[in-house]
Amino acid sequence: MKFGILLFPAVEELDFVGPWEMLTMWKQVAGGPETCLLVAQTDAPIACAKGMSVNPHVSFDTCPALDVLLVPGGQGTRTEVDNAVLVDFIAKQAAGCEAVLSVCTGAFLLHAAGILQGKKATTHWGSLDRLTALGDVQVVQERYVRDGKVWSSAGVSAGIDLMLAFIAASAGDDVAGKVQFSSEYYPSAKTYGTYTSHEKAPLYIRGT
Repeated sequence: MKFGILLFPAVEELDFVGPWEMLTMWKQVAGGPETCLLVAQTDAPIACAKGMSVNPHVSFDTCPALDVLLVPGGQGTRTEVDNAVLVDFIAKQAAGCEAVLSVCTGAFLLHAAGILQGKKATTHWGSLDRLTALGDVQVVQERYVRDGKVWSSAGVSAGIDLMLAFIAASAGDDVAGKVQFSSEYYPSAKTYGTYTSHEKAPLYIRGT
């Protein structure tokens, strides 16, 4: 399996680092994907949303045909939806992929590439209304959603849950359990403050 994760300026770090950790842990402990690539338009370092700098493995021009493509989100998606080169790359790779995944507002890039039309999907809670307003997506508020070969997740940390579910669907619950155990991903039930209800969240943290 050749697995690619798309990068672009102002991509949200955990949107791709969380899935990357699950993917590479899968490869390490249970024979996961033979190839895990970070892909960007060029091979220049990518400045992420919170200041991390990441070096892509391949550019669009040197990227092989992928079996699975994951598209993360972040503030950068708001401009990248108008990047014809990036949108075309997603569309062309997705045509031959066994599965296409989005995390957070990466859903808007899938939509721009013609992949979400008529599909059930989700995104960051702060952008559910924006996704609904597109008019041709069945938007649901879930941690992650699968509709055929298209998977989508809610924001940021939800990409980890998405990837574990994808691993379970691809290789079985036992393999996903090994990955979960090896990465010690057992989220605490503890919550802080009063922000578990989206309506109570301060305006400055709404929308990604």
